[in-house]
Amino acid sequence: MLKTSLKIGYLSSENPTNKKVWSGTHYSIYKHLSTFAEVTPLGPYEPKLRLWIAKFVNQFYLKVLNKRYSYRHSIFISKGYANYFNKKLKEKKYDYIIAPAASCELALVETDIPIIYISDGTFASCLNYHDSLKNLTERSIKEGNFIEQQAIQKSKFVIVSSEWAKTSAMTDYKADSAKVNIIPFGANFDRLPEKNELEFSAPVEWKILFVGVYWENKGGDIAYNAFKLLLEKGYNVSLTVLGCIPPAQFSHPKMDVISFIDKNDPKGQEELNTIYKQHHFLILPTRFDCTPIVINEASAYGMPCIVSNTGGVAGHLKEEKNGFLVDYSDKGKGYAETISRLIDHPAEYTELRKETRKLYDELLNWNNWTSQLKKIIENS
Repeated sequence: MLKTSLKIGYLSSENPTNKKVWSGTHYSIYKHLSTFAEVTPLGPYEPKLRLWIAKFVNQFYLKVLNKRYSYRHSIFISKGYANYFNKKLKEKKYDYIIAPAASCELALVETDIPIIYISDGTFASCLNYHDSLKNLTERSIKEGNFIEQQAIQKSKFVIVSSEWAKTSAMTDYKADSAKVNIIPFGANFDRLPEKNELEFSAPVEWKILFVGVYWENKGGDIAYNAFKLLLEKGYNVSLTVLGCIPPAQFSHPKMDVISFIDKNDPKGQEELNTIYKQHHFLILPTRFDCTPIVINEASAYGMPCIVSNTGGVAGHLKEEKNGFLVDYSDKGKGYAETISRLIDHPAEYTELRKETRKLYDELLNWNNWTSQLKKIIENS
């Protein structure tokens, strides 16, 4: 049984009440931890002088060596965090420290309080995969791996969102498999529909939704190619781009662009609810992702997801349960073929929508995440 007065220190440089940070995942974790414990944010905090120096060093390396210095995964910045968080941890007694996406903040902290480190991808798994971790100096790579190693090593438990992340923690950082637990994240919307609010039948016009802040990183050009292929084949489809403004050459009369919706605003949450209810497919040819939360959000609406097979995507996308994985190298044809097959078989599409919502109800929600985390704490 959990203590009735469990006290948790939320260790992060970010403000966990801000829904804009980490796609709202900090806020969701903080909110759901608060359902069973007293949670105290230890941040937000940034070692501003150290960051200024580190950014200068990065610019120096870029100009002189044409290499990058990942200061967000550096010992110099980690020491700045440790100086601050070591003092904060002495102000109050905690039963646990929970540190989401906080390897640099956590790595050099000195404490006897048991730590639960939450991550969707390790430094090693993202090295030369994420744009910010490409073309690093050898020293930066060494420091980044040291930071991740320390965060994993000093944690009592590591919670990850995919098999991809767990494999890296075990293979690259020799973490004990019993220490690393996979728990999928949930959906970061305040307003989510009840199952009886959703209409799963085949429509006259099929609306495809693309969501991403960065057009290129999320494969916007590939999504557009798939959309155009479907139109050329005579399918009655439209495309909505949510979260960014595509380059000028990507435009069409049957394409709508909604550049920004504020998740912190209740009106924004209602707008998102309306948009997701009106669409029939999520297309996400992402070029880099650990475990995209948008899959869970779409699944809450029974919206099948057609997603590139990369990174930790399979942590949330379960093949033929809430959508389909498409080969990473595909330029649009595979996405179009998958969507057209479902349009041509409306009964199959309807069943997939039901399965998609069922997977959300059973697995891809924050209540499940919270329940699984509580069991880990209870059994420790």
